[in-house]
Amino acid sequence: MKKALISVFVLTLFIVPPSLVQAEEDAHREAGHDHAAGGDDHREDTGDEGEHEGGHAEEREHEEEEGHGHEEESDGGHEEATTASINTKQKELAGIEVATLKSKRVDYEIYAPGELLTNGYTSYHVSPRVASVVLRRHVELGEHITKGQPLVTLFSETVAQAQADYRKAFPEWERISGLGRSVVGDQRFNTAKANIEAARATLLAYGLNDDDIGALKASGMGSLGEYTLRARVDGAVLTDEFEQGQRVEAGQPLVTLANESELWVEAHLPANSDIVLKQGAEAEVRIAGRVAVATVSQEAHTIDAVTRTRIVRLELDNPEDRFHPGMFADVYFLFKTTEPVLAVPESALMRGADGDWTVYVEEAEGEYEPVEVELGRSIGGLREISGLTAGQRIVSRGAFFVASEIAKGGFDPHNH
Repeated sequence: MKKALISVFVLTLFIVPPSLVQAEEDAHREAGHDHAAGGDDHREDTGDEGEHEGGHAEEREHEEEEGHGHEEESDGGHEEATTASINTKQKELAGIEVATLKSKRVDYEIYAPGELLTNGYTSYHVSPRVASVVLRRHVELGEHITKGQPLVTLFSETVAQAQADYRKAFPEWERISGLGRSVVGDQRFNTAKANIEAARATLLAYGLNDDDIGALKASGMGSLGEYTLRARVDGAVLTDEFEQGQRVEAGQPLVTLANESELWVEAHLPANSDIVLKQGAEAEVRIAGRVAVATVSQEAHTIDAVTRTRIVRLELDNPEDRFHPGMFADVYFLFKTTEPVLAVPESALMRGADGDWTVYVEEAEGEYEPVEVELGRSIGGLREISGLTAGQRIVSRGAFFVASEIAKGGFDPHNH
């Protein structure tokens, strides 16, 4: 019963009498006439606003056009810059130098570190041939000596026995040789001769000279066992590593003599160096601020086991004794190309974005464009190239700055 009453009540609320609907429609029509009558005034009042709206429309169109322009510029920014424009002040600050590329024969040099050595063919190591004791020294380190000059006096019991044998053999030989072969017979004559020759040869082998042996012929002259080693060549005393009273073994170096009028220069080239050096080829040698010329004499055919370098030996004249063994040297081998070549300084070469070697060509004053080139042989501080022609102007120094300017020109900060 309650549900039926509620339904009736709801229906009653939503049923509108026809007279009320008609009255509401008439009121709307009257209001429409009033609105139409006042429309002209309203349009006049809003004229300025219409102009503002038109102005906004024009501004929107202008902004849209500018927006399209920005988009076009943005699209253009995706292209990488290929040239660089550098003004005079920038060139001065960056140290940029421009040179005209020329085809010509090039004089160039190849560097190698080196060291001065004694000439192994003229130097001499003085050493005892038998175990001995040093009695006296006769020269000092650095002293210039002449051939035959006494260097050191030694004592050896082995030498004493050899000297005694010679003293016995010499009188016998002197007597038999005076009698003659026909008197004493061939056997006795030959035996005496062999004894004296063997005794003399032994003394010579121990380091005595003819004058020393001659002194033994006079009975009682000289002390047995003492002997003196003398210079075999003219030169300077480079080493004297011994002391008086010291016992030295056979073959132990006592004095090193060298004729410093001609020295060796050993130059060390890289193991993979392919330069060809002919005997007699000249090289410039710079030693302690002095410059001299040396000539190639020999070249090793093996790689040094320690330095892993290719050794070239040169001869250096040293008549004024300005240079000495052990000094370091800078060796510059001199070359000249047989035909004209196009070559640029190493400082002119840069790696391009794709990794290829590039040279920057001056198209106009302050305008530089990268050009890819092919590299050839190294010519001292220059590099032979192909891909350019003679007469073009290139950046010979400061190429890194030019490359950076081109890189900045192609950089997109928005990473589009």
